[in-house]
Amino acid sequence: MLNRSLLSTPLGRMVLLHDEEGVLWASAFHDDPSGIEASLARFVPGELIAADVPVPPELEDAFAGYFAGAFDSFDTIMTGRFGSPFERAVWAALRAIPPGETRSCAAVAAMVGDLGKARAVGAASARNPLAIIVPCHRVIGVNGALTGHAGGLERNEWLLRHEGWTPLRGRLV
Repeated sequence: MLNRSLLSTPLGRMVLLHDEEGVLWASAFHDDPSGIEASLARFVPGELIAADVPVPPELEDAFAGYFAGAFDSFDTIMTGRFGSPFERAVWAALRAIPPGETRSCAAVAAMVGDLGKARAVGAASARNPLAIIVPCHRVIGVNGALTGHAGGLERNEWLLRHEGWTPLRGRLV
């Protein structure tokens, strides 16, 4: 069972799911805090939330750091391991993309060692349970255009610009 916390950000309210040890299992933008449970139902059957609690200070500090421009502020956060082995490999590759840079699904497929899995990379990116921490907003379409994925196009563009991305630079990779 996990605890649920609500975090205010410049992009709206985030729902964080974490355990008693401070391990973050999910972060998502949701208008309805129970919405995150539905998106995680494929990972965890049954009831997921034990209690609503304040945001743990270490998580609050990490998100505040990111929004203040310290893009390495998530490096010390312990995260849980939802997902298949392939999804976890994709999510690890996404974390290796430097802030403000983008990669196509094909480029991420190459990073995980399977050039034929570009579509599967897109699907794994869209199912990412750790918004911002696993930066699916850095994945672009095959034509170099931004995609919405789970976070929405406007939110993804805001995050990339916050990290220093410019449209020209984003279309080169």
